[in-house]
Amino acid sequence: MQAGKPILYSYFRSSCSWRVRIALALKGIDYETVPINLIKDGGQQFSEEFQTLNPMKQVPALKIDGITIGQSNLSVLKQVGTENQLPWAQKAISSGFNALEQILRSTAGKFCVGDEVSMADLCLVPQVVNAERFKVDLNPYPTISRINKTLLALEAFQVSHPCRQPDTPAELRA
Repeated sequence: MQAGKPILYSYFRSSCSWRVRIALALKGIDYETVPINLIKDGGQQFSEEFQTLNPMKQVPALKIDGITIGQSNLSVLKQVGTENQLPWAQKAISSGFNALEQILRSTAGKFCVGDEVSMADLCLVPQVVNAERFKVDLNPYPTISRINKTLLALEAFQVSHPCRQPDTPAELRA
């Protein structure tokens, strides 16, 4: 067993990494971040060093108590031609948000499921940021927007935000 802080191998813009950062912050777990740039050098996740750590070649990977937990993260957008990414992403996100908005009408309280932060909330905030990044109109989703705003006011969501990560480029920092 390894003593010391857990190590999170992460990319600042990765939604999956963000969910893990939120969970660690909510639990008050202090951790070290090792940035894995998914673009630089053809993708640092493909380096021999990282593949030894996580043969799936994906972030996040969390090393805790001597065990590395890898994330299965399919990069669907890489399968879509570059010229089709924006419309495809907008359609996919809007489709999901249409369904989610209806579900939240019956489950939401302060958060997605009642008044306690749940796994659904950890997934919601990164997806809303993706929606904003891909210029999805959020006006048709008032419940999603309200919950997102409430969650972003919580410290765990603020400290884990992509714009506050050590590998965030200077022009994207908060």
